[in-house]
Parts: sequence; C-alpha cells; structure tokens
Amino acid sequence: MSDQIKGVGDYKGPAGGWGALGAVARTVRTQMKTSTDTRALLQMNQPDGFDCPGCAWPDPKHTSSFEFCENGAKAVTWEATVKRVDPDFFARHSATELWSWSDHQLEDAGRLTTPLRYDPQTDHFVPVSWEEAFARAGAVMQALPQADMAEFYCSGRASNEAAFLYQLFARAFGTNNFPDCSNMCHEATSTGLPVSIGIGKGTVTLEDFDDADAIFCIGHNPGTNHPRMLATLAAASKRGAPIIVANPMRERGLERFKSPQHMTEMFSPHATPLASAYHQVGIGGDLAMLKGMMKAVFALEDARGDVLDHDFIARHTEGFAGLKADIEAASWDWIEASSGLSREAIESMAQVYASAKNVIICYGMGITQHKNGTQNVQAIANLLLLRGNFGRPGAGICPLRGHSNVQGDRTVGITELPAEAMLARLDTAFGITSPRKHGHNAVEALTAMREGRSKVLIALGGNLAVAMPDPEACFAAVRSLDLSVNILTKFNRTCLLTAKETLVLPCLGRTELDLQAAGPQWVTVEDSMSMVHASRGKLAPPSPLVRSEPAIVAGLAKASLPHTAIDWDGLVGNYDLIRNKIEEVYPDFRDFNERVRVPGGFSLTVGPRNRVWNTPSGKAQFLVHPHTEETQARPLLLTTIRSHDQYNTTIYSLDDRYRGVTGRRDIIFANEVDMDMLGLAHGDKVDVTTTAGRTLKGFTIVRHAIARGSLAAYYPEANCLVPLEDFDPASGTPAYKSIPVSLAPAREDAPGETAAVMATA
Repeated sequence: MSDQIKGVGDYKGPAGGWGALGAVARTVRTQMKTSTDTRALLQMNQPDGFDCPGCAWPDPKHTSSFEFCENGAKAVTWEATVKRVDPDFFARHSATELWSWSDHQLEDAGRLTTPLRYDPQTDHFVPVSWEEAFARAGAVMQALPQADMAEFYCSGRASNEAAFLYQLFARAFGTNNFPDCSNMCHEATSTGLPVSIGIGKGTVTLEDFDDADAIFCIGHNPGTNHPRMLATLAAASKRGAPIIVANPMRERGLERFKSPQHMTEMFSPHATPLASAYHQVGIGGDLAMLKGMMKAVFALEDARGDVLDHDFIARHTEGFAGLKADIEAASWDWIEASSGLSREAIESMAQVYASAKNVIICYGMGITQHKNGTQNVQAIANLLLLRGNFGRPGAGICPLRGHSNVQGDRTVGITELPAEAMLARLDTAFGITSPRKHGHNAVEALTAMREGRSKVLIALGGNLAVAMPDPEACFAAVRSLDLSVNILTKFNRTCLLTAKETLVLPCLGRTELDLQAAGPQWVTVEDSMSMVHASRGKLAPPSPLVRSEPAIVAGLAKASLPHTAIDWDGLVGNYDLIRNKIEEVYPDFRDFNERVRVPGGFSLTVGPRNRVWNTPSGKAQFLVHPHTEETQARPLLLTTIRSHDQYNTTIYSLDDRYRGVTGRRDIIFANEVDMDMLGLAHGDKVDVTTTAGRTLKGFTIVRHAIARGSLAAYYPEANCLVPLEDFDPASGTPAYKSIPVSLAPAREDAPGETAAVMATA
C-alpha cells in the first residue's frame, strides 16, 4: 500500500508486540499520573482488584500480575485520567461550540466533576446540586401521563448491583422500556440461542479452549475488541489445534501475535501464527457459508460414516430431518455465489470440523449485526449440534460479548421482555406490582421518541444517540424530549442533544473507591462465560461530588416515586443488601454474598454444559432457515467496523494501528479488484450512497485485504447510512454490517454534518 496518502500506510508487525507496549506507555503518559494511579493497571482483573471496564473476556487463574491487554489499559487510563471537565470548562465552552468538537475531543477533555443542567438562556451547561438535579428529574417523571413514556437505557458498563436497582426503579415506576446496548450487538444471541439450545449465552469456559481440537473464529476481531483472547488462541496454536477464520477483512489479530507479557517472545524474530486457514467470506455471506459447511458434513457422512453424532442427535435434539432436507436443497452454485467462497474452501473448513472431536465456534458482531443475524447464530448452533459439540470439555458455542457486564445486566433484569416468574419474584421481594406489558428495545425506543410517544430518556452510561443508526432521526428524537438524563463518567455527544430539561450526572468509574454508609463498597460483574466475580475500585474519585451509579439510581427513584416503600437508602448504604435481593429474585444467585467472596467468583448455571436444554420440549432444536436459489450478482455491501483505538463509541485516538491508519477516520476500505472495475484509485475521494439515497460524502478510499464485493467504514461515522427501520426482525438488532451501497467519485460539495463532525479532530 502506498504511503503517499496522508495517514495511510502499512503495519507489518504482529498483534501485541512492541506496538502494544508503546501504546500502553503513551496512554499512561498522556492520561494518568505517573505515580500511584498507574498501579491501577496491576489491580486490573486480579482477585482483590477491579474488573476491566473494557471487554467481557474472562479472567484466567491469576498467575501473573499483568492480567491486562493494550485496550484494557486504554480503558483504564481513559477512566482514570487526570483531565477534568469542571464548571470552569463549561463556563468557557458553550453547547454550540462543543457540538463542533469531534467525539474524540469531547471525551478526551476529561472526567465530569459535578452534576450539570443545560441552561437554554446562556447555551451553557451549569452546575446544579444533587438535590436540585433529582428534584428537576422527579418533577418531569411524576408529570408523565403514562409510565411507558419513559425510556430507561442501560450501558454494559453498569455493575450487577446498579443494573438491578435500575430495573427495580423502572418497574416500580411502571414500565419495561429497557433499550440497552445488547439490543445493538448480541441481541441475536439472546433471541436465537434460547430457541436452539435453551439459553441465550455461550456454553464454553475458558478452560475449554485447552481441550478444543479445533477453534473456528467467525465474524470477530480479537486483536481490537477482546485482545486477551489472543493469548488463549496463541496457546491453542502452539499445541497444534487448528484455528479456522472466516472474516471479510484480514485482521492482524487473527493472523499472528506476540505476547507483551513474555520478554523471550518479544525479543524473538518470530510471532505465534494464529489462523491456520483464513477464509474471506463476503459480507452477509455467513448463512450460505454455514449451510455449505453442513452440506459438506452430510457428504462426508454419506462417504465414510461416523461423522454425525447419531446417538446425540437422537437423544438430545429435534428437527434433524427438516434441517437435512433444507441443506440438501441448497445448491453449490447458490452457496458459492452467496458466500463469496469457493466450494473447495468451504469443504476444507468442513473437513477440519468433521475431523476434530471437540470444536468451539466463536463469533462476534460480524454474525449478529445483519438482518438475518438471528438466523446466523442459530445456523452456528445447528452445525455444532450435528456432531454433539455441547456438554463435553473443549466443545461449545462462544459468542464474544463486548462490554464488560452487558451479559450480567441482562441476567439481573435489564430486558424489555421479562419472564413472568422473574416479575412475580421481584414483586414479592419488594411489595410492588411490576408491569407485564413488554417494553421497548433500542430501535423501538428511538422510534417512540421520534413519534412523540416517549418523552423521557434516562441513560445509565453509554452514548445512545451516537451508537444508534440513523443519527439524523435519533438526534432529533432526543432533542424533542421533555427530559434527558445521562449518568456518565465523561461528557459525550448525546449530552449535547438538549431536551426541555437536560441533566448530566457524574458517576464513579470501575477503578474508583466507593464509600457508602456501611463503609467501602464493591460490585460484581458477569463475564462472557457466565462467571460472576467481585470488582473493587481503589482510586480516589475525580471529585467529592461524584456519586456511585447505585446512589444516583436511588436518588432518581426516590424523586420519581415519592411514596415508594422501597428502602433505597438502605440498599445503597450496603451493597450486600442489594445482592441479597438479587438472590431472592434470581435463584441461580444462591448464597450470592458468600460465593462471590471466593477469589474468582462462581459460575452461573448453563444448561447445555450438562446437556440440559431449557426448551419447551426439553431438547435442542435444529432450526431451518429457508433461502431462495437466486444467484444474481451480489451488490456492494458495506460493513461498519471499530478502529484499534476505539471501544464502542469511545474513540481513544484517530489511529487504527493494525490497519495502517494514523490521525484520521474518513476512510473506506475496499478490494483492489473492485476499485479497478469501478475506475477508482487508491486515495481517491468517494461518495458512498445507499439504495435509499443516504450518502457518506468525501471519504478516502484505500485498498485493503477485504473480500470482493465488500467495503468497510468506521462506526459511528457510517451510521448515517443505516435507516432506523433496517434491523433483524427477530432480534431488533440494527443491520450495521450489511449495507447495500454504490460508490462514485466525490462531488465538490462538503461532507454531510454528521460524518464531518465525528470524523475530524
């Protein structure tokens, strides 16, 4: 790749390595103190420390003082920064001026120190006391004609204790409106897997990777989104387990790795190879690829026998005959055209799968964020069920959850579709009557705001309006509200979408000491493999005025429910009492306070690990996803991606080291053959237009190792290409990763506002 394009070059190193160490050193130097605060990195993911506020990859047995990765270090330093946005900051900068800042600049300004409200007379955010903030919010909440006019958004950074209080607040108020970040990422997992195997979670443990005979990685990028997984993959590679990758883009974090924690490896000229085979499936081609793998497995069974696990299928599953008929009806012409892979490539993947006794299939949002995301997830389950790859060591399904407690939040009640048994136990525990009507997911919540049916948004963390697709519609929806409350560690763009009443409430971070009436408190989180463990922050808060998430939720609840009988102050004063109530509502948390005090915590029940299927029939289900045999030319499909210096909507810098991008985000990655056919050259300015006429203007196209017919652009800059109505009908997940588009040389007019604001520094 030419280095003549500003900010675009080659990255020749492995994932990890000296590049990772250098990045950690830079982020520590620019964000944190160089003395005591840097010790926080040694407390991360330790039994007596705090859980990483980044990804949900589980903690290994603690044999090292360095249980953090590059991006985990960025998450901690971003939170523990010495930078502050205090009242003087907001006195100097109006809301109108701050709107012109990039998303990176807004969060890089520092930690919030005091509660704020927006003053429309001065166009500034001004300090407000906690008492006044709660009173203002409570007045609007009490005046709502209907409880369902309030939306309670929850980010995955919230602890189990905060999330449990939050869902209690909303249900005591009278609504199940819980748009949450899971709706935007792994809702296809939460929706699809219960139908297939009886639980909406992964079934493997970290130890299972030591026993896997083959590991498949489909639609995820561990080097950026869950870097501690690289050490696990490297260990599997070193013992000879094949790692088969299916992903449209070649990602360094799936190719080779050097562990920054092993100096002998760092000084070696060689890196550990990861992928033993790398198949660049076309964007949106996953279902066809998975059907092709199953077709090849059936062919191997016909040819040699002893490939399918007939005993497992007979004893533990239903629907096999229907699946087999559907797979046999799929032609190789359709499979190849729809997947972008050759028959030989797919058959080679199936050969590895059929030859391995124990197989783990890992997947990420490259599987879930499509209009058929739920079908993709269920097809992976179908493939695993064919050979009984559940309920034994080294086998199972591994959805790679993003945020550190998004799975835990769902476990303790952050769901718009609550089960009756849970609601009944909640009502008994607190003497309330919870609503039974199903609430809004994220798309439904923004639609209700846009249509004026919802008038309040309370957001426990996150950057909802930026994370959602269709920013023009979502921004206008939030601005139309009567009340917007954001509970945050840092100021972001959603705060600037000012409603009639706008409050920004500063909360403690995961790293910080939480002092309540009963003394120092700690919280719990659940990782992506259903382990629940404690998280103890120890750093000094950024300001005496910053409160914990449970304390803020309780304050809002008391103001909104003046006649409540719930002892909010007692629960906040001692988090053991919250955990006792969690245990009362969720039987799987039996002896919660005792078990979570054991170093490493405890595992929640995952039925398929013991071949227990909590489906209506008590058996796992083979599910059929019909297709049409049309093989017309595939359109150009664009996927949104995260950069290496990014976590969800948080942008640590404008660099993307592993893809060779520095100091910019206005990039379209494309296949060189596609560029040649379109008459476009590396470095040209292009406009990207959807079939509905949405346009991303003036971005720079660069050639990249990406599948034919596939394009990639950064999220959230490319969210303007996705209409709010474009989502998976089964899960409600927006289709961020399969956007039909066309390319043309850029016109002379300036980029659209959304893209320009987010992409520039």
